[in-house]
Amino acid sequence: MAKWTPKHEAPEPLEGPVVATVVGGTILWFVLFVAQIPFYSWFEDRDLMWWVWTCLAGAGLGLIGIWYVRGREAAIKRTAAAEATPAADGGAAADNGATADNGGAAGDNGGGASTDEGK
Repeated sequence: MAKWTPKHEAPEPLEGPVVATVVGGTILWFVLFVAQIPFYSWFEDRDLMWWVWTCLAGAGLGLIGIWYVRGREAAIKRTAAAEATPAADGGAAADNGATADNGGAAGDNGGGASTDEGK
C-alpha cells in the first residue's frame, strides 16, 4: 500500500472574527442551558439529563475558549507590532534605550498591563 502524499500545498488558515465566534458560541450554549432548566424534571424522567449538562459544559468550555482566543489575538497583535516597529523607525528604539525589558516605560499604553514582547 502506497503512502499518501499531498499533490498540492495546503491553503493558508482562514482568519476571521475568532473572538466573536467563540463568544457567540459560549452565549448560545449558556442560553440553551438556561432554557432547559424549567424542563429539568422532564429530562430527568426520560433519562436525558446529559442534554442539560452538555449545555453547561459547552458554556464552561466556551469560557476557557474565550480566555484562550483573546490571549492568542493579543499575542498576534503584539508580534505584528513588534515586527512593524523596527522597520518603521529604522531601529531607533535600540539607539535611544527603549527596550521591552525597561519596565514598560517606552511604548507604555497606560493600561497597566505588562507585556513580555522580548522574552
